[in-house]
Amino acid sequence: MKATQQLHDAGQSIWIDNITRGMLTSGTLAEYIKNFSVTGLTSNPTIFEKAIGDSDFYDAAIREKSAAGLHDEELFYELALEDLTKAADLFRGIHDQTKSVDGWVSLEVSPLLADDTAGTIAAAKQLHARAQRPNVFIKIPGTTAGIQAIEESIFAGIPINVTMLFSREQYLAAAEAWTRGVERRIAAGLDPKVASVASLFVSRWDVAVKDKVSAPLRNRLGIAMGRRVYKSYCDLLASTRWKRLLDAGVPLQRLLWASTGTKDPAAPASLYVDALAAPFTINTMPEKTLQAFAEHGELNGVMPPDGGDAEQVLAAFAAEGVNDAALAAQLQVEGTQAFAKSWQDLLQVLAAKGTAQKRAGAAR
Repeated sequence: MKATQQLHDAGQSIWIDNITRGMLTSGTLAEYIKNFSVTGLTSNPTIFEKAIGDSDFYDAAIREKSAAGLHDEELFYELALEDLTKAADLFRGIHDQTKSVDGWVSLEVSPLLADDTAGTIAAAKQLHARAQRPNVFIKIPGTTAGIQAIEESIFAGIPINVTMLFSREQYLAAAEAWTRGVERRIAAGLDPKVASVASLFVSRWDVAVKDKVSAPLRNRLGIAMGRRVYKSYCDLLASTRWKRLLDAGVPLQRLLWASTGTKDPAAPASLYVDALAAPFTINTMPEKTLQAFAEHGELNGVMPPDGGDAEQVLAAFAAEGVNDAALAAQLQVEGTQAFAKSWQDLLQVLAAKGTAQKRAGAAR
């Protein structure tokens, strides 16, 4: 049995952290669903920047849409929604079979709105309406402004993937925002079945401290933070508050492991997959990580709900001068800035391709 199937059978959903038009047209995504137990998909501005900039799959569509007067963000969202709605349709059977637990794809609001609550709420509503699919998450970052937008968007009935979470405290704020949004819907007599996931970024922790800690602690911080957050997640699953929501038929917000590609070439390619196996969670993997785990991975049990040795490991990092609270805040800021840069680069790619297509047309 493939390692991916073993992981699926252990209760963890496998999603792929990538989308390109080539994956869709070649049947690669369909093969991942069939052969690697993939049951969902995530995207972000960096993924789309590479997908559009590094291929010619989008050139004809850019030419057509540019000629129709679309440009900048409007042009991007037209392209992204074409890809993501096709992917959502591929996952629709899984979505229906699992009663909306699985089979999701994700589309991010503009990273330039990370500190704009009202703008994020408006964008989430608009993108959700444009997608016209029941299995499309709108991604909102777990910044201070984003947390407020998440609660309001959940109350409005919009499925949300909370992104850019790094610590237990950031995760708990996101979980509280979803919980309040759903509870407000119950109080208002609205359908409380509004799905959500909370995405914890893992590997960036280890990149941030790779040259600042002793060798025995290399590549252990991201896993320790994941285990700490998993304990908090399990505590919420067992809480009276969340049990009441479950009794009301609400699909509980699931914890998702993001940024799970190994950045250290000396470490195993499936490091964060092996270490973060856990039921009722999701691991969204880059293609290389998915393929490596499918071919060489081994499932050696699942994480303990009490977080295992997380606090001891984090204490060892603290002894070497790592302030995890300060670093979590820094990583969220840096992550948001990185996506904003990818967003600007993406718009430049679209503008350049649009101009090149226009010149090519004029030369004919």
